[in-house]
Amino acid sequence: MTNLALSDACFSLTLPFRLAYYFRGAHWDLPDWLCRLCVFCFYLNLYTSILFLTGLSVLRWLAVLKPLHHRALATPHRASLACLGIWLFVGGTSVPFLFSGTRVRAGLTRCFEPRNSASWKRIFILNYVGVTFGFLIPFITILGCYGSIIRRLTATAISQTLQTGSLKSSHGRRHRQSLCLVAMVTCTFLLCFLPYHVARSMHLHAVVGGWGCVVTATQQRVLVVTLCLAAANSVLNPLLYYCAGESFRTTIRNASSRRRSLSSLTQGSLLNSHRKRSIPTKLTMLATPLAQPLSLPESIPDTLSPVNNSP
Repeated sequence: MTNLALSDACFSLTLPFRLAYYFRGAHWDLPDWLCRLCVFCFYLNLYTSILFLTGLSVLRWLAVLKPLHHRALATPHRASLACLGIWLFVGGTSVPFLFSGTRVRAGLTRCFEPRNSASWKRIFILNYVGVTFGFLIPFITILGCYGSIIRRLTATAISQTLQTGSLKSSHGRRHRQSLCLVAMVTCTFLLCFLPYHVARSMHLHAVVGGWGCVVTATQQRVLVVTLCLAAANSVLNPLLYYCAGESFRTTIRNASSRRRSLSSLTQGSLLNSHRKRSIPTKLTMLATPLAQPLSLPESIPDTLSPVNNSP
């Protein structure tokens, strides 16, 4: 969560410059290095957010389905190494965007636009690298993890209902909250990232393939809208995962307590049956007359010699 918040904060710091650029009619009057940094931070935030969200889904999958492996694998040291690997991987693949600065077109200084056809082709290749490793693979992973979590939570609820005859209202409410939050996270991922990657790929095909000015301009407008959706993920991440984390912790605690309670009930029933069998035996023993009590002698023999008071 700390790394996800840091990624969102880095991107949020560049938003005022983007807003100023678009409010001035797509004219960049700030330093060239700042334009390069804004482009770099956008892609850094985009793909670190996706990979961190994927990592969180894997951790939740381990916590719910493989709790023993979760304790062994999800150590702070390994989590730090995984986060460092994500930063290095995304940062390294985003370095080429630092070479795309400003350009002058139609009398205006443009930012966030490649300079020439060679730059467009390079970005075209990088686009599919990002789509494959930064979207498709994480997308499949998130769907698989959350699908397994939903199945396990549903099976747990059904099992409890069959064993106890009813599902407690508090457990049912928390179970529904967990399922709703899983659905919210998945839908947020789809709404924020899927439209942007589709629109970006279509726009790059239109530019590189020469589909015409009208089609390219239309694709560019769609791309701007989907880019806003992708940026909105930074706003939704803290809220969703704060709520989801609390709900998942509660659900996991409840599942563990239910297992312990069922185990204790089973052991308790065995002890009760054993006690019921042993009670008649004890009652029989109590009803049986005791052996003849020991009788004390009428007089205690004087076994002590008299005390000699003489010196």
